[in-house]
Amino acid sequence: MFGNLTIDAFHQDAIEAAAGISMIVVGSIVIGILFYYRRWKWLWREWLTSVDHKKIGVMYLIVSFLMLFKGIFDAVMIRAQQVTSIGDMHGYLDPSHFQQVVTAHGTTMIFFVAMGVVFGLINIILPLQIGARDVAFPFLNSLSFWLFASGSMFIMVSLIVGKFSGTGWVAYPPLSELKYSPGVGVDYWLWSVQISGLGSLLSGINFLVTIFKMRCPGMTLMKMPIFVWSALCAMVLVVFAFPILTATIGLLSFDRLLGMHFFTSDFGGNPMMYINLIWAWGHPEVYILMLPFFGVFSEVVATFSQKRLFGYVSMVWALAAITILSFLVWLHHFFTMGAGANVNAFFGVMTMIIAIPTGVKIFNWLFTSYEGKIQFTVPMLWFLAFVFVFTTGGMTGVLMSIAPVDFQVHNSLFLIAHFHSMVIGGVLFGFWAGFDYWFPKITGYKLDEKLGRHAFWFWFIGFLLAFMPLYVLGLMGATRRLDHFEGTLGWMGWTPLFVVAAIGSLLVITGLTLHFVQLFMSIKHRRRNMDLTGDPWNGRTLEWSIPSPPPFYNFAVTPVVETRDAFWAMKQSGEPKKHPHEPHGTLYWRAELCLRFCHGLADFLARRVHFPRHAHLRHHPSLR
Repeated sequence: MFGNLTIDAFHQDAIEAAAGISMIVVGSIVIGILFYYRRWKWLWREWLTSVDHKKIGVMYLIVSFLMLFKGIFDAVMIRAQQVTSIGDMHGYLDPSHFQQVVTAHGTTMIFFVAMGVVFGLINIILPLQIGARDVAFPFLNSLSFWLFASGSMFIMVSLIVGKFSGTGWVAYPPLSELKYSPGVGVDYWLWSVQISGLGSLLSGINFLVTIFKMRCPGMTLMKMPIFVWSALCAMVLVVFAFPILTATIGLLSFDRLLGMHFFTSDFGGNPMMYINLIWAWGHPEVYILMLPFFGVFSEVVATFSQKRLFGYVSMVWALAAITILSFLVWLHHFFTMGAGANVNAFFGVMTMIIAIPTGVKIFNWLFTSYEGKIQFTVPMLWFLAFVFVFTTGGMTGVLMSIAPVDFQVHNSLFLIAHFHSMVIGGVLFGFWAGFDYWFPKITGYKLDEKLGRHAFWFWFIGFLLAFMPLYVLGLMGATRRLDHFEGTLGWMGWTPLFVVAAIGSLLVITGLTLHFVQLFMSIKHRRRNMDLTGDPWNGRTLEWSIPSPPPFYNFAVTPVVETRDAFWAMKQSGEPKKHPHEPHGTLYWRAELCLRFCHGLADFLARRVHFPRHAHLRHHPSLR
């Protein structure tokens, strides 16, 4: 198995060595803490082998947080190289290492941050919103997580052993073929993407079955919360799109490992077939990431505007339209391939049309807020930032759907700015809104509001500084994955804009650090912000009807739904809030009474009955 592993695989430059050493040091500290507090059995029993969907969701988020820190640090390295590699200066990274960092950044953020937070939130919240006690296939859910975690491990291992891929995060042939990338880097990429992609596919199947078969009585499809609808549409995309990725990566693996020629020009291979296949998965993937967070923003806006979501039916149809149209736009990623005017026109029109249902949602959210009693909490601030960033980024997307424009800005930093406006504005801003919103439900206490606001402003201002200059640089001719450019150090040219972008990336990583500080301080001072009601935001959906954090069984008595926003309707009708597990004559309470009686009887027998030969049995655990 390790026959080709030599000492040369461990020879790294100073930066890679420092990253590997820091990873080993952090891992050693965690292991030391577990030994010191003797928590190995607890960790194994309560978390690593758990099939509780809520704990699996939390583990998704933990892995995603670690990968997010790595991904943003990669981005800082990219901007630092571009600032210091001008003219006669060549920066601190050689071109090969720079391309590895670029590839690792894209792969990490798409597959192991964005996908991780999507499945983390869906795992935690979706079963609660549909009144289910668990997902349809708990063991399969755990397997999906460990496939995701194993895929992320390959990227981290590449910091210590060998080199990572330098082909870009979509690994276009022929650069990713064995002739031009003979090392192990592309193989790391193939393994990590293939393994995590299989986990995503299994999760998609699991959640589809959960939504269709495990909704509580009375919850028809048109009574489901919008977050559930958004997750349903995203999982439909997962089930149809990820097999394309699996097959494509498999064919590239055959090219590299078995000497085949699916994507090489030799023996009839075609590199353009790979590009078509990867983007036939890749553009639905964009909406796999964003659709769940459209649901998050819908929940946040309705809750903090204290109003029913405006245009529920139109929102559902908009989500369905995006789901269908997302499979009809993939070719706009390579208008320059020379497919011809008719093909480009069709995909350009489809790209323009998909902006319509997306715009419908923006107006629905704004009308929901109109004349509402808006509470400017941290999740609401993330929503407002999302509207600005996503709308401006969407307009540039419509601009690039015009093929002649795309010919000018293709593979430029203009495209990078647009893509990050979609992914950061839609996914990460949506995640932070959902994380702040549902954190009291997950843990039983709120996050620190003041630190949350500080983190938000660093993120928002940092994003504007990091990516708005890229639009200008792209129009000026700066291409993506550029590690060196000719220029002057004066204030005429690209240099000042790259400096501003680098400052913005530092502000973003400061915002991320503040999130970790916020989480630490919130845990430290959790007694100040305890949620004893289970409903700290005056919520609308079923997850707020149970205690915080939820018991492992979620609902002791399966709820019955008669309308949308069932919990809100119950509160508005004046019906007092009762947790299903509280002493109101439920089956759970009867079982609790019976258990207490048995314990009392055991204690009585242990004290009163004389056992001359077996007195030690009085203290046996079964009699306690």
